[in-house]
Amino acid sequence: MEATHSRPASDHSDPEKRSEISSIGSATPFVDRTNLGNARVAGLQKDLKMTNTQYSIALTVTYVPYIVAELPSNLLLKVGCWSQPHVAHNVSIWGIITTLQGVVHSYKGLLACRFFLGLMEGGVFPGLVLYLSLFYPRQRLQLRISTFFSAASISGAFSGLLAFGIINMNGIGDRPGWAWIFILEGLFTFLFGLSAFILLPRSPRHARFFNEKEKDYVVAKLKADGATGRNDETDAFSWKEVGRAFALPQVWFLAIIFFFDGTILYGLAYFEPSIVQSLGYTATRAQLMSVPPFAVGFVLSMVLSYISDVYRCRGLVTMFSSLLCIIGFSMFLGSTSHKIQYGSLFLSLPGTYAAAPALCTWSANNAAPHTRRATAIAIGFIMTNSGGILATWLLGSLSPAPHYTKATITLLIFSIGMFVFSGINTYYLWDQNKKKKHIRETTSRSEEKPGLGDRSAWFDYNL
Repeated sequence: MEATHSRPASDHSDPEKRSEISSIGSATPFVDRTNLGNARVAGLQKDLKMTNTQYSIALTVTYVPYIVAELPSNLLLKVGCWSQPHVAHNVSIWGIITTLQGVVHSYKGLLACRFFLGLMEGGVFPGLVLYLSLFYPRQRLQLRISTFFSAASISGAFSGLLAFGIINMNGIGDRPGWAWIFILEGLFTFLFGLSAFILLPRSPRHARFFNEKEKDYVVAKLKADGATGRNDETDAFSWKEVGRAFALPQVWFLAIIFFFDGTILYGLAYFEPSIVQSLGYTATRAQLMSVPPFAVGFVLSMVLSYISDVYRCRGLVTMFSSLLCIIGFSMFLGSTSHKIQYGSLFLSLPGTYAAAPALCTWSANNAAPHTRRATAIAIGFIMTNSGGILATWLLGSLSPAPHYTKATITLLIFSIGMFVFSGINTYYLWDQNKKKKHIRETTSRSEEKPGLGDRSAWFDYNL
């Protein structure tokens, strides 16, 4: 945060605690998300006598309440003291539900758990992006968002490593190994959800690690940057601002990209262990071999986010990430060598995980005031999870192992679409900034109509 430049060296790391705990809040859902794929490889589908179609239904059931919850949850984030318990409450309950997946004995029981898991998860990701945008200047936001998205990619690796060890607990407590994946990882999630009640401040004004002078400085910097409104009235809830968010061209350019990236990201998150297993590895070996691509995704996401913040190039980073996906899926589609197909995962998976924080930051950076931004972020996540619904059917049910031909072709086309629409959005925002510069040169700020938010000539869009 900008404020750290003026703070004592002994306190310099304190602001990062907020981002670190947010990272945990993001990593835990992705541990929970990828663990279903790990559990499938470990025998869940066989033990519950599920077909591939039923497995896809179990995944789809998660997304319906997830999508429904995202917009209202984000709009509530700044109501009263809701922001801090909002994340902690959802993560805690969701940890309990994840644990309960380990004691189900039937397909219907799994469906019930997946539904309520989606309901709790729906407000967390868009809520975390919006929450961090209340603390960091726009030009320094992506590295912070990437911290928790990178934690998500690490959690994919972590989940694979955990699954590799946990499935050896098969038979303990008369539970199969896949059940212990849910039980132990769910307890992990629950405990970190509880810690968030204590460690996450509600706002910069409530941050215990700032003194009053520092709080004033942080709030002033955020207002000057456009990250927050100039007064409480500007950032107050308004249905009119909700509607204005739906009318922003950049929101819909990004919505298309979010849909494409969501399909790719969730497809790989859920099915990567199954893809690796289809390359000839045993179930246990597949759990271990699924780890390295996620680890590469962590490193790449952090590096590209640093570059994006320093050079303010969200669009170029998204286009580069999309290019990695294009190369990766082309390799998987064009080769019959299992080694090359496995190697392709080191491009496609890191590519989609690196694109996600750039897209979220791009969305948060270019919508104001608060209600408009909250709505824009929610729209992006709704489209992402709509892509997730497609992903649950695309791999497995509609495009069976081991080649996943139809799925690979679709994901390749979506990667190309990400690249194209990222370029379109970058050009649109550049053109808008050019027009705003001309207005600033010919008029004064006092002549401008109030309440324009990101439409103001004095609000530069981040490219």
